[in-house]
Amino acid sequence: MTAADAAANSAPHRARARVRAPELVGKGGWLNTGGKDLTLADLRGRIVILDFWTFCCINCLHVLDELRELEQRHSDTTVIIGVHSPKFVHEAEHQAVVDATERYQVHHPVLDDPELATWKQYAVRAWPTLVVIDPEGYVVAQHAGEGHAHAIERLVTELEAEHEAKGTLRRGDGPYVEPEPVATDLRFPGKALVLPGSGNLLVSDTTRDQLVELAPDGESVLRRIDGDFNEPQGLALLPDGRVIVADTVNHRLKVYDAETGEVGVVAGTGKQWWQGEPTSGPALDVSLSSPWDVAWWRGEVWIAMAGVHQLWAYDPEAGTVRVAAGTTNEGLVDGPAAEAWFAQPSGLAATEERLWVADSETSALRWVDTQDVVHTAVGTGLFDFGHRDGDAGQALLQHPLGVTALPDGSVALSDTYNHALRRYEPATGQVTTLATDLREPSDAVLVGDDIVVVESARHRLTRLRLPDEAVRVEAVAHRTQRAATDVAPGTLRLDVVFQAPGGQKLDTRYGPSTRLLVSATPPELIAEGEGTGTDLAREIRLNPEVTEGVLHVSAMAASCDDDPANEYPACHVHQQDWGVPVRVVDGGETRLALVLAGLDG
Repeated sequence: MTAADAAANSAPHRARARVRAPELVGKGGWLNTGGKDLTLADLRGRIVILDFWTFCCINCLHVLDELRELEQRHSDTTVIIGVHSPKFVHEAEHQAVVDATERYQVHHPVLDDPELATWKQYAVRAWPTLVVIDPEGYVVAQHAGEGHAHAIERLVTELEAEHEAKGTLRRGDGPYVEPEPVATDLRFPGKALVLPGSGNLLVSDTTRDQLVELAPDGESVLRRIDGDFNEPQGLALLPDGRVIVADTVNHRLKVYDAETGEVGVVAGTGKQWWQGEPTSGPALDVSLSSPWDVAWWRGEVWIAMAGVHQLWAYDPEAGTVRVAAGTTNEGLVDGPAAEAWFAQPSGLAATEERLWVADSETSALRWVDTQDVVHTAVGTGLFDFGHRDGDAGQALLQHPLGVTALPDGSVALSDTYNHALRRYEPATGQVTTLATDLREPSDAVLVGDDIVVVESARHRLTRLRLPDEAVRVEAVAHRTQRAATDVAPGTLRLDVVFQAPGGQKLDTRYGPSTRLLVSATPPELIAEGEGTGTDLAREIRLNPEVTEGVLHVSAMAASCDDDPANEYPACHVHQQDWGVPVRVVDGGETRLALVLAGLDG
């Protein structure tokens, strides 16, 4: 029996269905346990939170941060288990999971599940998904997406009291064993730039939460800058010589003055942006969401706002921010900037005529023109990726994180999960491979006739001579491992399952508190029923002439603490995007249920 077979939500907890949690299995084995394999029997007596994540997913990284306080406050009763469930081929490599667990400072056990065995047993459909298991080994709640930490902590507190009274709660130290630290000058560096005048290289040393200035040789450490950063990434020069820093996990932009060594905040509140909050105005009053890279273009700092799948812009002179492109919907849609869709943009490079964008989750190279229209040079969507050179229309990348403008008008791509440096030539429309055997390259900068690559997973900068001819590699194409859901022709009922967590109610003070957006790739898959509405249930009619595709579903629900005595109750936003591969076949499902919060029966 899978976790999705439960017929009731976790609230009220006393009336929940008793569904035994499936065992935790994964071919890759366990991390952060000192070499010990864990079973649910080992965890009996503890509250267990399974976090189904994959390290490419920005929403998964947000949830890691959301859970840190809960993890600390309830460390004697609660064990968080990360179940790493890969999307990309590279993410199924065990060493890549080891690296990601350190890179993102995961301080709990992680099960490496490259074949999605546990994912399937728990009927998970989205990254991230959280499943709560009580001390007796029964599933009591499931939540997809972000924004659920408050509800889960409330449930944990109730489970502590309930099982303390029953005598089934076991307190004590958890199974986490911290790995031995490794001494290197850099640790998972993110981005780099050349400082004017000195020619020194400034690098965001992401995992150590600092900037590092290196000599022009790219090896000698000159100084380390501690600006109260939290996993900094992108760097860009302002016209006055100062450096804008994307302080990613702090959800801020900072400015660094290399002459004085001073660091200051110029944009962001320090809190993550949520749907419904302002998207323009005084820069210090508007929240950001995981800014990943920055570039100076057309008189503004453009921001790859990975956390909400948009491009924003910061005007240093006016001290304001605004949305420049994207809708917050995740996918690959070109056109006017206000209508375009991105998927975790993570790298930027500016020329006079174009702003190049490494759109990581669609494995795409995109660009914005001076008329604010978005185009795609390479890439087809969320689920197709690989390593294939040739004409841009059929070339493939795998989760690129960086893009670098070259003097001849072409661009170099840090093709991160292919461990390669690629090149796209707009004049010919050709994609070639410049170098292979890099390790998760995340950025590159020009230094004279050389290109210096940030080899993030080798913790170093690597200098390459741009070759006259590209390295030839064998073409490889992939689709995500996720199996398609068989659906019947005709009408498909879509249900997003959401029940307000215990102690909360839907917030209807200002109108409907839910939102549902449905679309498809290709768009022709849906004959009727696409678009936006406030009902979390919808019937869509499938086009009989389209036999497969991807349903894109975006859901949001707002709930507030249900306490009549509190005049100003705390409110919480729950949101998630799903990309569900479907295949239209006779005898397929007529209902598709996606759990935002609760358990679907």
